Amino acid sequence: MNSKFKMILQDIDAVIARDPATHSRFEAILCSAGLQAIIAHRGCHWLWNRNFRLLARVLAQAVRFLTGVEIHPAARIGKGFFIDHGMGVVIGETTEIGNNVTLYHGVTLGGVAAFDKHGKITAKRHPTLGDNVVVGAGAQILGPIVIGNDAKIGANAVVLKDVAAGQTVVGVPAHKTQHRADASRKFAAYGVCAADKDPIECRLEALETELRELKKASSRTKS
Repeated sequence: MNSKFKMILQDIDAVIARDPATHSRFEAILCSAGLQAIIAHRGCHWLWNRNFRLLARVLAQAVRFLTGVEIHPAARIGKGFFIDHGMGVVIGETTEIGNNVTLYHGVTLGGVAAFDKHGKITAKRHPTLGDNVVVGAGAQILGPIVIGNDAKIGANAVVLKDVAAGQTVVGVPAHKTQHRADASRKFAAYGVCAADKDPIECRLEALETELRELKKASSRTKS
């Protein structure tokens, strides 16, 4: 139980470290719905692992009603977890989350049925997030995929494939951005940085520039 208490303290300190609007542990406990949800989940997960599963589910539903955050009691969540703003977050049953992960409001870690080589549905249906992952508001990470350590998922991205460690992805479907090599381990609010370049946007800009040059060349030829 002592280790559980230490983990909850780390969750509280994560709020203070990553939310500039929160200035004390007392304020975090009273005012952070995401923190309230994760503290309750620690208890529900403890009950789930001791086969009080119906009670764990009922309590998790009550927490969902009170905080707007839905976490299945079976989900495995590491230390230093932070849900900013909280409302609308869904974390499915077979989700695994590493240490020091940040989720923003409206994030879904959802389940998609996967099949083994014999055509049977596998037990693992939800994503696995590594350490220090940041997931922006409204992002959807679906299926038994792996998000590597230090990865960043941009707001409203839809992620259906594995994301490599240190990579930033944006868009629908999600695709990686171009960013500085030293930026992968830095915290980025909402999973994106203004300095990151979207390669699709860069290609479109290059095409527009090429079209303008072609039009200029064509007008010079006609004249």
